[in-house]
Amino acid sequence: MNYTLAVLPGDGIGPEVTAEGVKVLRAVGARFGHSFTFQEALIGGSAIDATGEPLPAETLASCEAADAVLLGAVGGPKWDDPEARVRPEQGLLGLRKALGLYANLRPVTVHPLLVDASPLRHERLEGVDLLVVRELTGGIYFGEKRRGRDDAGEWASDLCIYSEAEIVRVVRIAAELARMRNGKLTLVDKANVLETSRLWRSVTTRLMQNEYPDVKFDWMLVDACAMHLLRRPSDFDVIVTENMFGDILTDEASMLAGSMGMLPSASLGAGNKGLYEPIHGSAPDIAGQGKANPLATILSVAMLLRHSLGLEREASAVEAAVSATIEAGIVTGDLVRPGQRAASTRAVGDAVVGRL
Repeated sequence: MNYTLAVLPGDGIGPEVTAEGVKVLRAVGARFGHSFTFQEALIGGSAIDATGEPLPAETLASCEAADAVLLGAVGGPKWDDPEARVRPEQGLLGLRKALGLYANLRPVTVHPLLVDASPLRHERLEGVDLLVVRELTGGIYFGEKRRGRDDAGEWASDLCIYSEAEIVRVVRIAAELARMRNGKLTLVDKANVLETSRLWRSVTTRLMQNEYPDVKFDWMLVDACAMHLLRRPSDFDVIVTENMFGDILTDEASMLAGSMGMLPSASLGAGNKGLYEPIHGSAPDIAGQGKANPLATILSVAMLLRHSLGLEREASAVEAAVSATIEAGIVTGDLVRPGQRAASTRAVGDAVVGRL
């Protein structure tokens, strides 16, 4: 079967890691008898340089026509002026909104051979296998932004607003995933302070009682969750939370796995179309040097195969090939153990392909 995939390399190390993702997809096609058509398009800073816009109309049209989207990273010092009219991040936020991708899935597991790469003690990492489901198109990131000046000086405001419908749809996805895993869902909020969090808690509690009584449900304040992710991370199964909390907590959780270069993500909506990307940034300081870890992108490819294309066997094969590559000691500098030699971005991708 032929699948059309939009590939958005973006900025910094984005082109390097997406090239390895595409390489793995070609190998999957060769092994399992699939055909992939790749349509590359601009987003982020590279799109601003070429067109003046972070999300050109041609890019959006390509993504809308594709079966799924693979993205590298956006941003960098060149476009890092917060006062600028257009910024790279607007391209990513706009794409998520335009495609209706409201649920971001970020799995966190710890490979036994990468325990030394984490700053946490070994015993705290045993049994860690959690999934964060982050609401992606609402909240403070998308609320009205205002700035002005009065007699007291400058002021600014960012509106955080959520509706019941926005909460219900993402919690349903999280609850369904919890059912397929270990049957536990934790809502993370700040209900002791924020009215939006109080809405999240009341809506989620009602939904879980009415539709998912078989799933063990609890809630936790975001500051407590930040602590317990480091203190007892193996206690978590599925975490569901609002946009900004999810953004911050998953970056923290990446340290459990030893490196942000190990964490993939999937952004999903009502249909099968999804956006798949590593959670790391554009890392401009190492761009073009062959030092970038492509494994988060390759694991994002596995999520693409599973969630958008329904190819579970192929997804599992990619994940097994990544594990075998790590076991062979073929990793980039962020994951090397004492006595190991760092491999290049391309060499790691080749190793995964070889193990497919």
